[in-house]
Amino acid sequence: MKKKNLIKRFIPYYKPHLKLFITDMLCAFIISVFNLVYPYLTKEIINVYVPQKLLYYMLAGFGSVLVLYAVKAGLNFVLQYWGHLVGVRIQADMRKQLFGHLQKLPFSYFDENKTGVIMSRLTNDLFEISELAHHGPEDVFLSIITIVGAFIMLATINLYLVLIVFACVPVIVVFAVVLRKRMKKVFAEVRVAQAEINADIESAVSGMRVSRAYGAESHECEKFDKGNAAFVAAKSKQYKVMGQFFSSMNFFMDFLYFAVLLAGGLFLYYNKIDEGEFTAFLLYITTLIAPIRTLVSIFEQIQDGMTGFKRFCDIMDVPPETECEDAVKPEKIKGEIVFDNVTFGYGGENGRKVISGFSMKIPAGKTIALVGPSGGGKTTVCHLIPRFYEAEAGEITLDGYPLQKLDRSVLRKNIGIVQQDVFLFNGTIRENIAYGDFSASEEQIIEAAKRANIHDYIVSLPQGYDTNVGERGIKLSGGQKQRVSIARAFLKNPPVLILDEATSALDNATEMLIQDALFRLSEGRTTLVVAHRLSTVKNADEIIVVTSDGIAERGSHAQLMEKGGMYRELYEYQLKSV
Repeated sequence: MKKKNLIKRFIPYYKPHLKLFITDMLCAFIISVFNLVYPYLTKEIINVYVPQKLLYYMLAGFGSVLVLYAVKAGLNFVLQYWGHLVGVRIQADMRKQLFGHLQKLPFSYFDENKTGVIMSRLTNDLFEISELAHHGPEDVFLSIITIVGAFIMLATINLYLVLIVFACVPVIVVFAVVLRKRMKKVFAEVRVAQAEINADIESAVSGMRVSRAYGAESHECEKFDKGNAAFVAAKSKQYKVMGQFFSSMNFFMDFLYFAVLLAGGLFLYYNKIDEGEFTAFLLYITTLIAPIRTLVSIFEQIQDGMTGFKRFCDIMDVPPETECEDAVKPEKIKGEIVFDNVTFGYGGENGRKVISGFSMKIPAGKTIALVGPSGGGKTTVCHLIPRFYEAEAGEITLDGYPLQKLDRSVLRKNIGIVQQDVFLFNGTIRENIAYGDFSASEEQIIEAAKRANIHDYIVSLPQGYDTNVGERGIKLSGGQKQRVSIARAFLKNPPVLILDEATSALDNATEMLIQDALFRLSEGRTTLVVAHRLSTVKNADEIIVVTSDGIAERGSHAQLMEKGGMYRELYEYQLKSV
C-alpha cells in the first residue's frame, strides 16, 4: 500500500478528537513562535540596550523572556498531557474498530493466522500508531514553523549568509530520502519477527502443562531461541541502518553549525554584520538545528507508526463474513435441516475435500447421530450448519431457507453447541454460563446449572457462582468444564442442538446423569450428535456412519445391528473394550 493512501486512511481518525488536536497544534505553534523571540531579544540587548545604557528596557526584556518561559512551560504541559491523550484516544478507537472487525472475520482467517500475531497487532502496533498520532503532526508542525520562522528572522539579518547556510539543507534531505527506503524494509522485517516471537510465547505459555508433561522444555526453549535469534537479527539490521542514518544526520547538523561559525565569522570580520547580529545568528541557527534534529529523530517513530498502521490496514482489509442483502429473519425456527449434495474442504478450492456430495436430512424435532472413524467430516458438518464455514458446492437449508439467505445472528441464536474441546472465558462461572443468554436471571442460570449437574459443585466452592475459572477454565476439571458448557446450552434453550462429543470428558457416573439431561433437553428439538462412543447414540432416530469416502450406512440402531455392517463391527468392538 502506497504511503499516500496510508496517510489518507489515517487522517479520518483525528476527526472525533479534532478540538483537542487543534488545541495541541495551537500550543505547538505558540511555542515555536516563542522560540524565535529569544534570539531577537538577545540581539536587541547586545546592540541597543547595553551600548545605550537603557537599563529599564534591558530589565523589561529579561522579564519578558521569563514570562515567555513560564507560559511556554504551561503550553508544554498541554502538549505532553492533552497531546498524548489524543494519541491514546485514537489508539482506543482503532483497537475497538480492529477488535470489532475480528469478531466478523471468517473462521478461515483464524485458521491461517497465529493468535500471538493478532495480539501483537492489537497491542504493539497500535501503541506505535498512538505515538505517531501524537508526536507526528505535533513535532513536524512545530519543526516546520520554527524552521520557516528562523529562516525569515535570519533573512532580516543577512540574506546572503542565510543562503550559504541553507545550501546544506538539500544535501541533508536527499541523504534522508535515500536511507528511508532501506529503513522501511528493515522496520517491516522487525515487525514480522516481533509478531512471530509473541506468537511463540503465547503458544508456549498456553501449552506449558503439555510441554512439561512430555519433558519438552528443552524443545520449547530451542524453538524460542530460534525466534529470539531471528528477532535479534532483524533488530540488528534495523539498528545498523538507524546508526548510519543518525550518525550521518548528526554529522550534517554539526557541519551546519560549523558552516555558520565559519561564514558568520568572516561576515563579522568584514563588517557585513555586527556582534549582536552575529550572536542572534548563532542563536537562530541553534533554534534551526533543534527542529531539524527533531525531524531526524521522529523519522524512526514515523517508520514504526506507518509500518504498524499498514499491518492494521492489512487486517481491516480482510473481507468480513458476508451477509445477504435481503437476509431473512424468521420469527420462529422449527429446525428441519437438509444437506443436499454438499462439498467442502479446508484450504479453499485447492484443499483436500473433507466431505464431497454429502446429503442428509434431519427432520424437525428428531435426533440424528453421526458416527464413524476420525477424518470423515463429522465435525465439519457441525461447523457448516451455523455457517462457521461456507459450503463450496451444494446447498444446506434450515426450514427450507438456504443458510446463505438467513441472517447470521438469527441463525446462530437458534443453534446451541456443546463441543468436545470446551472453551471457557477468563471470568466467573456465572459469566460463562450466561453466555447462553446474557439477559437470563440468576434463577435461570442456577436452574441451567442444576440441569447440567454442576450446581452442587458450584455452591460447594467458597465463592460459589462468583468463582473465577481462570484462563481457558484451567481451574476446573475437564468434566466440570464440560458441564458448564452444557449449562450454557440449557440456558440458551435453542430449537437446534449440536452435540459434538458432548460427554467425552465425563466419567461414567456423571455421563449417565448428563445423558439423561441431554435426552430431556433434546426432546422436541432438532439434535445432531457426533459421537465416537456408540453406546451414547443408541436412542437416536437415525444413525449415519460417515467415513472419508462419504456415508457408509444409515438407519436406526436396531436396523444397523441387524444389517451387520461397519456400525455393528464398531459397536461390538467397543463392547469388548469396556
